[in-house]
Parts: sequence; structure tokens; C-alpha cells
Amino acid sequence: MTYIEGFVAAVPETTKAAYTKHASDAFPLFKEFGVSRMVETWESDVPDGKVTDFRRAVKARPDEKIVFSWFEYPSKAARDAANEKMMSDPRMAEAGKDMPFDGKRMIFGGFDTISDKGAPAGTGYVNGSLFAVPNANKADFTAFAKQMADIFTEYGATRVLDAWGNDVPAGKVTDFQGAVQARDDETVLFGWIEWASKADSEAGWEKIMGDPRMADAKVPFDGQRMVFGGFEPIVDLS
Repeated sequence: MTYIEGFVAAVPETTKAAYTKHASDAFPLFKEFGVSRMVETWESDVPDGKVTDFRRAVKARPDEKIVFSWFEYPSKAARDAANEKMMSDPRMAEAGKDMPFDGKRMIFGGFDTISDKGAPAGTGYVNGSLFAVPNANKADFTAFAKQMADIFTEYGATRVLDAWGNDVPAGKVTDFQGAVQARDDETVLFGWIEWASKADSEAGWEKIMGDPRMADAKVPFDGQRMVFGGFEPIVDLS
């Protein structure tokens, strides 16, 4: 089962080109370590929330944009081996010297895939989301995620993936738990929806919100603390 390393960062808008180049140049090294796919997406439609949102998650400043990104690995074992290599490889230390963003505010963690429908196919737009789900509701959320994946792909999504927090460290400045105000009995989830284009996403969402199955679906988490937004891919390498 695919294992996900998820990231959210605040990047100065003026350094978008430098960030894109930095990420693209680093991929050959990540691929060598075992990453099967790396995706970096740039804020397109990221709303402010009443309780939680992406900007608060990484303490974004007015001149910064949100980057929602992930690595895909064939397994957790592959990810753990890759991280061990990264920690000891001097090339990683060299690459980290000139990062075009504040790494102290980046949030990251490892996630077990619990639902994955479709496949990446010329992804042109991504809806990214974070959830806090009670541990007791894992089975219910898995069923809910698969139901939603069926609906979304029916209306044009090319891939829908949801992953359950497995190795999500607490941070000194920011972290995934703080992003969704997770309680002690809850786990953070990282997920996304891929579309061929932003236009396809907008048309799909309009149909989805009018589907009676959405009104009937039982949501096994606190929707007020869900974090979500729309993003345009700037790097998608495999």
C-alpha cells in the first residue's frame, strides 16, 4: 500500500520560481532514496476558515502562499529507509542550506493510505485537505472516504487519496496536530483529490454538491476543524 509523506509550507510569493527550481533539482536525489512520486502544489484557492485553515496551520504571512506537497513511497519500510539515508547523506545538508522558505514553520508527517481510487493522469489541479478523526471512528472514516472517492471520480476526479497519520511528530513551532486542533483521542489525516484542470474541479464540485448522496452521508469527524483548499501543481515528478 502506498505510503505518504505529507508537507504544508508557507513560501514567499516572490520566491515561487526559486522554490519550484529547488524542488525540481532535488527530485533525482529523492528518487535515488526511494521516492516514487513527488508533487508540489501552489496556492490557488485557499479560503480563510472560522476555526482552522491552511494559513493558520503554518503561520503564513501576508506575502506568503501555501504549498501543499507530498512524497509517495511503495511502503512505510521504503520511506523509513529513505529517511535514514537522507539524514546521513551530505548532499541533503548541502541542499538544505538555501531553502527559499522558512523550514521551521513547515509541517510534515507520515501517513498510511486507507483509500486510493484512480490514478494520476496529467494532474492539473489538486484539492488538498486535513482532518482530525477520532481513533474510534477509523473504520467509519475509511468507509466514508471510499464512498466519497466513488462520488468524486464519478464526476471527473482522476484520483482521490486519504491517508491516516502514522508518524506525525509534534513540532516546536507548527505541526499537523495544531493545524486541525487535534485532541488526544484523534488522529490527523492527509488527503487530496486530483483533477485534470481547475475547470474540471469547479464543474465536478458543482455536480457533487447537488448529489443527494452527499446530504445523506454520515460524516465521522468534526467538519468545522477540517482544513482544505485548491492548489495548482508546480512540480509533479515520478
